[in-house]
Amino acid sequence: MASGSKTVIYAALVGNLLIAVTKFAAAAFTGSAAMMAEGIHSTVDTGNQGLLLYGLRRAKRPPDERFPFGYGKEIYFWSFMVAVLIFAIGSGISLYEGVNRLMHPHPIESAWVNYTVLILAMIFEGAAWTVAFKEFNRVRGRWGVLEAVRRGKDPATFLVLFEDSAAMLGLVVAFVALLVGQLTGIALFDGLASIIIGLILAATAIWLAIETKGLLLGESANPDVVKTIRSIVAEHPKTLRCNEVLTMHVGPDYILATISVRFRSGLSGQDVQQAIEAMDRDIKDQCDNVKRVFIEAEREADAPVASSGTAETDA
Repeated sequence: MASGSKTVIYAALVGNLLIAVTKFAAAAFTGSAAMMAEGIHSTVDTGNQGLLLYGLRRAKRPPDERFPFGYGKEIYFWSFMVAVLIFAIGSGISLYEGVNRLMHPHPIESAWVNYTVLILAMIFEGAAWTVAFKEFNRVRGRWGVLEAVRRGKDPATFLVLFEDSAAMLGLVVAFVALLVGQLTGIALFDGLASIIIGLILAATAIWLAIETKGLLLGESANPDVVKTIRSIVAEHPKTLRCNEVLTMHVGPDYILATISVRFRSGLSGQDVQQAIEAMDRDIKDQCDNVKRVFIEAEREADAPVASSGTAETDA
């Protein structure tokens, strides 16, 4: 996990904690369901950042006998749990508060308190969003936003950004609903805003769950990494053909690669071993995140001469 991404999480955690306290205070003072939904939203986001930091710490544990490839996937599990919590708690309670307020509407008292809190929250949330967006831009390179999310292997990079984006959208919805409700005198807009915020959270949670599910199950490396590995192996002078390249992200910065190679005829076992060692070295030199390489070597007659694990060495 890059230090820049961890900075994004800390910035979001501190910002959301401060915002949550002010939102709840405003909701208690004015009786606004929209402000209560926003307070719940910020509280869930604060807890989410805590879970991400916990997951990062757990993911750094070294390999052991039970988990020989380490604990890198812990960050994927806790990222998935973040999506579940956004949906179950954030969205669920916001929808409940909204429906309850539609059934029992009452005018908002001291609306200026809500406006003040919402404006301050927009400033704080906007600052956190800016930090997250800069980090996201740094790692996405030439890809578009959606493509970067699809290709991204570090969920913390885009998870915080989309949490903050949903938060900013929710703040705008709450502000507009309170303003329209005050101008028209229709108290139903407050409950409607809470429902819309709940739907925004539900959509965000579903998208995040979809994006992190593949990583949790064992998503392959990006196509350009696979292409580089295949090119290195295929262009080696002792290679007849590169049959198969299988990769899996064991963590955001940890790729496992297994490769099936058909070598030219007439090679000795020592020749094959030297070729495998050279491929292993070149792959790790050109693909920073590839930490383990397993090569299954085959002669031209398809008889295996070296089993997977021959080139299994740490980076």
